[in-house]
Amino acid sequence: MLSKAPPSWPAAGIWLARAATAIAATPLIALAAARGQLFPFVPVFLGLGIGLYFALRAEPSFNQWLALATTCGGLSLSAWRGPEALRPVALALALVGAGTCVAGWRSHAVTAPVLEWRYYGPVEGRIVTIDRSGSDAMRLALDQVVLDNLEPDRSPERVRVSLHGRAAEGPLDIDPMPGMRVIMTAHLSPPGGPVEPGGFDFRRLAWFDRLGGVGYTRTPVLALEAPADDWALAITRLRMHMSAGLRDRIAGESGGFVAAILTGDRSGVGLETTEALRRSNLAHVLAISGLHMGLLTGVVYGALRGAMALFPIIALRLPIRKIAAVGALAAASFYLVLSGGNVATQRAFVMAAVMLGAVLLDRRALSLRSVALAAILILLWRPEALLSPGFQMSFAATVALVAVFQTIRRQRARMLAAQARGAERRRLPRWLLGLGSIALCSLVAGMATAPVAAAHFHRMAEYGLLANLLSMPLMGTVVMPGAVLAAALWPLGLEGPGLWMMEMGTRWILAVAHWVGGLEGAVRPLQAPPGWVLPTVALGMLWLILWPGRTRLVGALVALTAMGGWTQAERPAVLIAESGGLIGVMTPSGRALSRPRGDGFIARNWLEADGDAAEQSEAAARPAFDDVEGGRRIVIGGETWVSLTGTRSPDALNAICADGINVVANVELPKHAPGDCRLLDPGRLSRTGALAAYHSPAGLVWMEAKAIAGRRPWTQGH
Repeated sequence: MLSKAPPSWPAAGIWLARAATAIAATPLIALAAARGQLFPFVPVFLGLGIGLYFALRAEPSFNQWLALATTCGGLSLSAWRGPEALRPVALALALVGAGTCVAGWRSHAVTAPVLEWRYYGPVEGRIVTIDRSGSDAMRLALDQVVLDNLEPDRSPERVRVSLHGRAAEGPLDIDPMPGMRVIMTAHLSPPGGPVEPGGFDFRRLAWFDRLGGVGYTRTPVLALEAPADDWALAITRLRMHMSAGLRDRIAGESGGFVAAILTGDRSGVGLETTEALRRSNLAHVLAISGLHMGLLTGVVYGALRGAMALFPIIALRLPIRKIAAVGALAAASFYLVLSGGNVATQRAFVMAAVMLGAVLLDRRALSLRSVALAAILILLWRPEALLSPGFQMSFAATVALVAVFQTIRRQRARMLAAQARGAERRRLPRWLLGLGSIALCSLVAGMATAPVAAAHFHRMAEYGLLANLLSMPLMGTVVMPGAVLAAALWPLGLEGPGLWMMEMGTRWILAVAHWVGGLEGAVRPLQAPPGWVLPTVALGMLWLILWPGRTRLVGALVALTAMGGWTQAERPAVLIAESGGLIGVMTPSGRALSRPRGDGFIARNWLEADGDAAEQSEAAARPAFDDVEGGRRIVIGGETWVSLTGTRSPDALNAICADGINVVANVELPKHAPGDCRLLDPGRLSRTGALAAYHSPAGLVWMEAKAIAGRRPWTQGH
């Protein structure tokens, strides 16, 4: 029997080429099969381009922008006229490039002067907004800023000043009001950079808000001019008057809570209550977000449609669904204007408008296409929103909820089909279905937003689901209907029942927040993840939800792998603040700090990123540092480091300095050390930013915050 001859080399090459072609064509075949279901991926690729822009270490040159724009044009042409199988790929790449271009254009469009040094002196400006800082101090944002001996074209477009000391006790001769022109003596400085390499960069946030200086004052603030007749500021003043009226009519923090959810003014909600809401995972209730906008428009839509349905002459002759949608859209527009129109509220309005627009166009309101359209509009309008926790949490919850309820709808359709074939169907009580829907919404939204909240805020509310189950039903059935009722009856002077409904509902919500937030173990601190983890988790989950084929399960694997990478994250062994006033060293018992007080904001951020719930004083008491003259000393990786603080630090150098000693101080030190030690003071650290060191086989590897941040528009001059 003759054996089969092995294939010749040319035949083998042809076989391998065919196999490679088949493998390469598989994704294109899958794309062709998914045509018509790929629209939800448009904001995903647009967001990839935006994220790519913000991840760059250096701003592209004009020639590079021109080349990118030309490439995007060519890809768009290929997506329109190119081979059918390659069109989705060309469009995806064009969207990535478009996202990068849009983010770059926005970054340069908001260019405004930024302070380049610390300033102390008179500050004059017009009040734009009034809010409270993280330490619960009243805070004024000013525009039309005038600084002493600084030309107008170099003065910041906006500054933000916190009121402390005498300024907080009685700052103005009349009540602060948007539009009022004021003058004060204040300390201002440029927006601060990351407290550690790779950390959150406040300068970027301030850049897109055109905020060129931040600071504080301890002296009284004087009013120079009454508010002018500006329509935008007039609306803001109306909002503040309504907020004050609500707080007068509803006593205690319930009034402040109602004012916050209706007007966006949180000045009536104390720091203790805010912390309780955070610990119970109810802080989202305090922010005007998609939840409130959705509840408000839903209540208005349902009330209008129900009222018109009571009159057959209207219900049978007019499109009451569309009329109700127009009324709900008008209510959402008024709510947007009333609340001040911040980014979170704008995002919520766009989503609500898209949903109501779908009703007007006889399309399904709650669909992934509607959510995708809302995301596209926001990313094109404000691409920097992609990096904000509000954007990420809002769309994570919305996409997850729509996907889950679409699955439930399909399952219900199958059950109805089975019933039509004669199969028996079990019916559950209506109240049980309602309770199950609420529980499912809280569970799905909580699971979808948990990774985002944990990555940004470094903690997880263990009993958040319980708090939401006990509170959220009242938001939809008591608080928001009460708000609509009060608004409808206010012109008649009969708003009392609506206000009473809101007060009772908010009292219950606040009671739940304080109870759940006070439970033992209510909050679990979590370590900050590496920068790649959250985007990878998001992309994996989006692939799982949006891709129509069976390969969607790859997305779950990607997300789980990224979560595993989170658990293996390494925190810096050493951290040095840019001010030179604080050193943090990782020890077996947690990070030890060189000072029990001072640089509190930096210390808190370091500890939170470590997943450490200790206070600064507790971290400073951990055994690591030894006391020396004028400061504290520690040996790290065979090197001796000394932290000096206070005006006597230069005098302590003679006793401390020696060859191989590293001295970190929060005051300026001499240019040349007396004992050949290495000096790090605010002047030297201003060129590097905060420092971090990681262990390696070769010793400590140092990283600089400014090197990581790169040369971007918001880092220029810093």
